[in-house]
Amino acid sequence: MKEKEFYLERVSFLEKELKQFKQKKSLFAGLRLGSLLAIIFGVYILWSINIWLLLGVLVLLIAVFIFLIHKDLDNRDNISCTEDLIRINKKELQALDGQYSQFEAGAAFQPKDHYYANDMDLFGSASVFQYINRTSSQMGSAELASWLLKPASLPEILNRQEAIKELKDKNIWRQQLQQILQVTEIQNETRNRLNNWVLEPTQFIQFKPWAWLRYLLPAIILLISGLTIYDIVSISLFYSGLLVMSIIAYQLNKVIGPIHNQLGKIVDELEALSGAIKTIEKEGFKSELLVQLQNSLGQKAGLASDKITILKKILDRLDLRYNLVLSFPLNIFLLWNLQQMLDLEKWKLAQQHEVNKWFEILKTIEALQSLATLHYNHPDWVFPVFKQKHFSMAATKLAHPLIKVEKRVSNFINIDNAGEIMLVTGSNMAGKSTYLRSVGVNVILAMAGAPVCAESFSLSPVQLMSSMRIADNLEESTSTFYAELKKLQIIIEKVNANEKVFILLDEILRGTNSHDRHTGSEALIKQLIKKNAAAILATHDLELANMKNEFPEHILNFHFDVQVSNDELYFDYELKPGICKSMNASILMKKIGIEI
Repeated sequence: MKEKEFYLERVSFLEKELKQFKQKKSLFAGLRLGSLLAIIFGVYILWSINIWLLLGVLVLLIAVFIFLIHKDLDNRDNISCTEDLIRINKKELQALDGQYSQFEAGAAFQPKDHYYANDMDLFGSASVFQYINRTSSQMGSAELASWLLKPASLPEILNRQEAIKELKDKNIWRQQLQQILQVTEIQNETRNRLNNWVLEPTQFIQFKPWAWLRYLLPAIILLISGLTIYDIVSISLFYSGLLVMSIIAYQLNKVIGPIHNQLGKIVDELEALSGAIKTIEKEGFKSELLVQLQNSLGQKAGLASDKITILKKILDRLDLRYNLVLSFPLNIFLLWNLQQMLDLEKWKLAQQHEVNKWFEILKTIEALQSLATLHYNHPDWVFPVFKQKHFSMAATKLAHPLIKVEKRVSNFINIDNAGEIMLVTGSNMAGKSTYLRSVGVNVILAMAGAPVCAESFSLSPVQLMSSMRIADNLEESTSTFYAELKKLQIIIEKVNANEKVFILLDEILRGTNSHDRHTGSEALIKQLIKKNAAAILATHDLELANMKNEFPEHILNFHFDVQVSNDELYFDYELKPGICKSMNASILMKKIGIEI
């Protein structure tokens, strides 16, 4: 597999780089110690020789020491970045081997009620989301989840497909973006804080005199301080000036404090946001969606990453209010907090309509790069072709993506028109439910713009609906049967409204007696046919297959069977035309001791 070779080669290359960076770390440690000893030695030797020579040497050696500190910090960042990239590639190697528990499972996105999420194992451990998720920020994860929960429009799907195809081959770029966002997770709270803040009215900048008082007041106190030093004015005037400036600084801080507390904890996330946005800005894109997203980050009016960096620097400077040693003199003599707040509000007025857009762009890119990684890891998967008419679905070698390749059995589907109901009969454990989920999961991927696990796949744009895994609800005092009826009611309402839906039903009405179950199932199938709905229904009820005689153009009979040899069961999990002739329930009951 060329994909596995890429990740292995990437790990090997990065490990060599990491070794070099760690060697540099030891070198910088030695050089820093040497420069420090040189400073001490220089003071000792030159102290009694020439004070000016000593000062010159000290300046030079201190500059070298500071330079080495900066280089060492950069090298430490390189070490951390390289270690992150190694982990990213090792995770992908695990994923290629069918192990994907190392990725976020998205259990928080599981909706209480949904058309198909629970039936298709969209979220949670060993879920579809966990399998494809490569997002790092909370909003990126939420965006990917929303794509799986709600089908996109056809233009959106086609745009996503082109973007995913382009990002597929940008492996190193995708990993760099992942790495930047993994250092500090960008949380929804950060986005909410910024959005709330930019919508709030300004507190200072609308008071026009601050435009000149911000400079005049510090100039006055600094002038008084200088005149006091030279005994031109009395010390009492100096103390009076300090008192006035202290009162002003104190009153200002009562307003500045809550604003700073609202924004002060997001500095690290702003650095991650700026780095991620800059990575997007610098890359060359061709597909319409990616170009559109990139252009939205700005060019002529300044790049978004630069604007975010400016905000971070302002907040960094405002953080000095927490430094008790520096805060007092800075605010007394320079009105430091006021200066930063005025710059902050000036930034707000200039960027208040841009902030939310940056987060929107980033979350879309994150979702796209997750699907691009899926595309790269599975080059044999295909992008579905969409048909305008409703309804049509055809696929060859269709399989469930979460089943390991060595165990995966592929099948087909061919529904040509609306009003065709595919009945799948078969024995227990023969593969009916897995087949329905294989179809369902691939429809979800297709409607999200992703590649699908098939050799070929075409379909009409559609809303998937299913009723497969029904549970009672003690909190709502709802039985399993009633819970299923509620779900079927939603499906029937959609069908009666002539909405474009595709329905997957597995052993419906299982909570009632066999007679009512058969009667209800038959009535539902007739209603689906009458309303030109498209559906697959898996059932043990072989009598339902006889509806082919009454509706020859609407009922498609297929089955999964089982082979029995010496009271042992053998499954091939292959879908076959016609009605199932072999059942295995009696054999299974005998095996557990029921005398039949």
